[in-house]
Amino acid sequence: MARSRREFTPEYKDEAVKLVLTTGRAVATVARELGINEATLGRWVSAFRVRNETGQTEVTESERAELLRLRKEVADLKLDRAFLKKASIFFAQEASDTNGKRSN
Repeated sequence: MARSRREFTPEYKDEAVKLVLTTGRAVATVARELGINEATLGRWVSAFRVRNETGQTEVTESERAELLRLRKEVADLKLDRAFLKKASIFFAQEASDTNGKRSN
């Protein structure tokens, strides 16, 4: 029977890496405590160290997830704004048509 692959959020990965780096505990110890594979956590820590040692300013996975969320929110807000703009034009025309009919 095949095991299903677990998915981890970028925030979870960042927190797991922080546990290793800030506490000074071994990757194996932290992995055991979190119930994840030691090699998996080791890759996350290595990737973090490589990014920081080379001076890359690459966004972290949690930053990337937040960026995607914010881009979606901006797109939704632009749609809302466009709708409200059209609605305000409609109601302004409606009001001017109503005022024009009264003055005749």
